[in-house]
Amino acid sequence: MAPPATSCRSPTPTTGSNWSGRSATGRRTSPLTLGHGSNVIASDTGHEGTVAVMNTRGITVKRVNDDTVAATVQAGHPLADLVQWATAEHLAGIECLAGIPGTVGAAPVQNAGAYGQQVSDALDHLTAWDWDMGRLRTLPAQACRLRHRDSRFKNDPCRWTILTATFHLTRSPAAPITYQPLADELGVHVGARLPVAEVTAAVLANRHRCGLLLDPHGSDARQAGSVFLNPPVSAAQAARWSAAGCPVHTDSDGQLRASAGWLLEHTGYRPGYKIADGIRCSERRTLTLTAHDGATATGFALALSELSVQVEIATGIKLRPEPTLVGAWA
Repeated sequence: MAPPATSCRSPTPTTGSNWSGRSATGRRTSPLTLGHGSNVIASDTGHEGTVAVMNTRGITVKRVNDDTVAATVQAGHPLADLVQWATAEHLAGIECLAGIPGTVGAAPVQNAGAYGQQVSDALDHLTAWDWDMGRLRTLPAQACRLRHRDSRFKNDPCRWTILTATFHLTRSPAAPITYQPLADELGVHVGARLPVAEVTAAVLANRHRCGLLLDPHGSDARQAGSVFLNPPVSAAQAARWSAAGCPVHTDSDGQLRASAGWLLEHTGYRPGYKIADGIRCSERRTLTLTAHDGATATGFALALSELSVQVEIATGIKLRPEPTLVGAWA
């Protein structure tokens, strides 16, 4: 939905020596680093600078102990492909991330997660180029400051280019099911442990049923995924809106959160609803906005703002847009 950047690079090396010549003057030379750009909205005027598109792929496995392996994955490797590989190898730890778009390098940026599981559950460490310090760094998971859809990389994007991520995965049944809709999909109680392949298949089936797996060649193909984070709510708000039918859950940080999709529908929006010229809710899911002929990035951003305002007027709860805006914005 936007013109190209001033220049674009598709890096393949992942060693410090290959990146050192790119940061001689510090942060001002740091590129905008993208994976697949699946959660990004670029300005209509483009991005004045270099964009590094991570096309590196590959998985290297080392044995940790009899039950655990360390899988080091290149940043450009599709996250969905990693989950598919782990499932085929009967390795548990990331099975609930099946179907999430984007790359492995982008996943830690917002601590991607779904169905009660997130990147921080399995991440051991990662390597990244630090543009401020001009060197390659290895960061243990705890140094990444991973929280609910947040990290140190998300809050300081110009500083970091993630190059590899290492996950500890176990040869065991899948992690205990903690998310009730997934338990319902599987026909089991919360806390049950099943084979990894069964959980992965159930996640994909549920995502498809909920409109989370869109046809890349269909009418809703141009979209930026879920456009709002599930908003934090107070205990009083949780009680009020839960009684009204809104799904409310507690995230990994102990924060109560309401369903952004339910709040949008409560406010009057529905699948297929036209928000603005060229912009409408997905035909299958209100929380996903799709772009069509006549859409602009500016219009998309304004639509997100308007949706947030209307939900806050109707419920008193403020929605926070999830896509990252890049480029120059008025």
